Amino acid sequence: MRASRSTEPEPAPDAAVIAERPSKTRMKQASHDLQDLGEALVAMPDDRLAGLGMDESLLEAILAYKRTRSHEGRRRQMQYVGKLMRRADPEPLREAVAAMQLGRAKDALALHEAERWRTELIAGDEALTRWTAEHPESDLQQLRSLIRAARKDASAVPEQRSGKAYRELFKFIRQHHG
Repeated sequence: MRASRSTEPEPAPDAAVIAERPSKTRMKQASHDLQDLGEALVAMPDDRLAGLGMDESLLEAILAYKRTRSHEGRRRQMQYVGKLMRRADPEPLREAVAAMQLGRAKDALALHEAERWRTELIAGDEALTRWTAEHPESDLQQLRSLIRAARKDASAVPEQRSGKAYRELFKFIRQHHG
């Protein structure tokens, strides 16, 4: 004899249960976000990683990734880091990565600002007046001397330029600006 099959339809899942459960797309996106966070963490210096207070197994997996040289080994290790990231609290790690990236952006901005000042100071004396107004504590005699030397170097034939005065002016600006 055959077992009879019920022709009754299965009850539909409760709408509240469906609303609580994240969609497959959301789960995949969260997984990719954690993977990206893991990639940002492996780019951090070892001394900064140790101070984050992350799980010991995650820290060891990140350090193992850094030691791994083969492409396939690194790929697999990164997947393992991603798996461990699912158990970790990602917020403190995200904050640490963001703070490091912000620090790098500030450093780059300071370099660009110093380059701009150097260009303007070599180009004309009105920039020196603005510099003096913004940085009254700087040694103006030394600054004028550096500007004069940089202008002299800039006016020389390209084969005879040393660039030393240009670099020294940049160094002076970096020390006194910011």
